[in-house]
Amino acid sequence: MHLKRPKSKMMVHVLGLVRNPMGDRLANHSHQGTNLQAIIDAVDSGGIQDAKIVRVISDRAKAFGLQRAREADIPTACHSMKIFREQHPDVKDENQLRKDYDKALVNLVLEDQPNLVICAGYMRILYPEFLDPLAQAGIPAINLHPALPNAFNGKNAIDKAYEAFHRGEITKTGVMVHYVIAEVDAGEPLVIKELDIDKEESCAQLEERIHRLEWLAVVEGTQLAIKKLRYGPTNIPLWAEAQPPQLCLTWSGGVMD
Repeated sequence: MHLKRPKSKMMVHVLGLVRNPMGDRLANHSHQGTNLQAIIDAVDSGGIQDAKIVRVISDRAKAFGLQRAREADIPTACHSMKIFREQHPDVKDENQLRKDYDKALVNLVLEDQPNLVICAGYMRILYPEFLDPLAQAGIPAINLHPALPNAFNGKNAIDKAYEAFHRGEITKTGVMVHYVIAEVDAGEPLVIKELDIDKEESCAQLEERIHRLEWLAVVEGTQLAIKKLRYGPTNIPLWAEAQPPQLCLTWSGGVMD
């Protein structure tokens, strides 16, 4: 993989949930951009060191995450699937439309020349049309997922874990930050955090605890991804310390499809 030399700071894009077809329970967290806020706060405080968020992208203009970004003076953009579909009425095949949508999305991301893309609750499957150009540019993408590796890949992971616990199949769940590959939630993990499930708690209470764990994991995962970009497997600096990495947070969303 070709590693891009950063400009002044590492740029990160963060992709996150902005719509929740299952009701308001998830909207209380991801819809409000809390994972995004955790990253913004960590960059400001130095918890994520020498990093700059260059843009936040959402697929809904009214997503609260965009407001959070604007309040932090971070550039924003909206890449709406609804509008994209209206702009391409001749594309009748939904699969082809999704591919074209991801091509347009990656072009939007690449305009900022980021060093890292963060998916923090992004609920659309990323097609090769998005992932391949990133790989060719030497830009890794990481994802935050509310489950342990190889446990509950895909959508509704928290609900699936809660149900599996009450069937006696598991005793714990957790969250992970992993590299994004074409196979959903199956990339190499960067950060894994386990959480014991309490038999007395509701699914909503479990979800609340998982979200709080996510805020820690996404910050740790971002910092670790930056370290790997900077030093590589040999722990020898690939970039000069005077050239800190640039992070581009692309916060977008949708339903898992």
